[in-house]
Amino acid sequence: MGSWTKVKEEHAVRAAVRFPMRLPLRIQTSEGELHAVTENISANGLLFVCDETLEVSSRIEFTIAMPAAVMGASKDVTIHCVGRVVRNCMQDGQKKTAAVIDEYFLKA
Repeated sequence: MGSWTKVKEEHAVRAAVRFPMRLPLRIQTSEGELHAVTENISANGLLFVCDETLEVSSRIEFTIAMPAAVMGASKDVTIHCVGRVVRNCMQDGQKKTAAVIDEYFLKA
């Protein structure tokens, strides 16, 4: 099993470029685990679609497997993130949640 490298975001840039990506997402909340799909991802956060609505300001942890082609790596890169919910909305009949990433850990 690989090791995790912790990275803490100190100076987030609010206008980070968003990349449209549909990736499966496992979200751990105080209420338990949820499954979602990302809609877009930036260096500072993500927007995802989930059947549940998460409370704004609630802490979440989530794991994303970033495709090797996107990361410029020979194999997929797993990223474990700690963040918080900043916004919820209903769009195109789907519940969408935006979260910021406060810390992330890369699986080596």
